[in-house]
Amino acid sequence: MCALFQSREPEPLPALEPVPSEFPKIDGAEIAATTYGPRVAGDFYDSLRVSPERILFGLLDVAGRRENNQPILSAARNIFRTLGTELFSRVDINESEAMTELCLRLNRGLMEAATGVHSCPAFIGCYHEKLGTLCYTNAGHTPGLLRDSTGIVDLGSTGLPLGLFSHATCDAPTVGLEKGAVLLLVSRGVVEGKCKDEKTEDLEYGLERVRERLREDSSPTALALAGFILQSVGEFTCEPLVPDDLTALILLRTA
Repeated sequence: MCALFQSREPEPLPALEPVPSEFPKIDGAEIAATTYGPRVAGDFYDSLRVSPERILFGLLDVAGRRENNQPILSAARNIFRTLGTELFSRVDINESEAMTELCLRLNRGLMEAATGVHSCPAFIGCYHEKLGTLCYTNAGHTPGLLRDSTGIVDLGSTGLPLGLFSHATCDAPTVGLEKGAVLLLVSRGVVEGKCKDEKTEDLEYGLERVRERLREDSSPTALALAGFILQSVGEFTCEPLVPDDLTALILLRTA
């Protein structure tokens, strides 16, 4: 806990809440997401099966407060689900090309819904259930953290945030996930979670603390790991009120 708050009776921390959408069951893997406290900003996260072998998922951080950007959030969800299914359900697709096309169309759809520029960092992935591979794009989002037997690597930005330039494109590389590998995605609110030390200097939770928690955790399920990450952020901030969405999404390969 922060030294500044140790002399007071601690206030109860916000509840951890599973995402209110039903994520698909995956053979040999699992996916889950958790939020911490009230959802006040523009985090959008979803996952769906788009073919017999492919699972599409994404974490988007739409700029602005939730009550003001509902049309943009709705457009993002509709495009993600309808176009994602259309692109990734085709026979013998090139996953990288499909992912690039999805991001291009999402980008334009967000700008149309916002009637102008509206920043939306995004991490979108397609997990191949049979091959254990992940095709992804990171449009200016917080790096994804991939943990396996060799350590933790960052899946950094492959393009600009969505919603800024109508013809912007993102690269879509593919990585393999070994048994036991974990992909952790966190929203900007997690990395920017603040605490004040005894000298009243603002301190951010930071990506390095996220990386440390991922390195030391041994949770058996995706949901438990997401909860562990966000609980550590809540303890760090020492605040019952959350100024921005705190979200963690986990893809865990179990077999």
